[in-house]
Amino acid sequence: MKNIKKVVLSIAVVSVLSTSVVFGVVATKSPADITAGLTGKTVEEVAKERTSGKTYGTIASEAGKLDEFKAESLKQKKVILDQRVKDGNLTQAEADKIYNDIKTNQLTCDGAGSVGIGKMNGTGFGKGQGRGKGMGRGMGQGSGQRNGDGCAVTTEGTTK
Repeated sequence: MKNIKKVVLSIAVVSVLSTSVVFGVVATKSPADITAGLTGKTVEEVAKERTSGKTYGTIASEAGKLDEFKAESLKQKKVILDQRVKDGNLTQAEADKIYNDIKTNQLTCDGAGSVGIGKMNGTGFGKGQGRGKGMGRGMGQGSGQRNGDGCAVTTEGTTK
């Protein structure tokens, strides 16, 4: 009977610990997920439109959802930046600058722009989450805001 109690207690402890780990993972949506959710299209349909040259912002704009797209994208980028600070890949000052640059750019964004932020400062909101060469700290290879959200700034803070 004592062995059964130990086994049950062990299982309970492992369950609690594994649940804590799952909740500790940062949950983010890709720009394709955001666009699909806002437009009612599937992620596959959005991806097909991207291959034809449209930005995520353009797709959202055509559906009358550009403002919602910008707000959701900004929220997702904030989550990523906060995690990068927590992981020690960015300082809070660096994250704040990037976040504010994105916010500033969104004021004039029409959804058709090209991605610039992250290309040279290694923030890389894209494929490798900034973990490529340079470890997200300035030696490039960042893929921008997930390869073309449609609203971006260059590292100098100007829109493209």
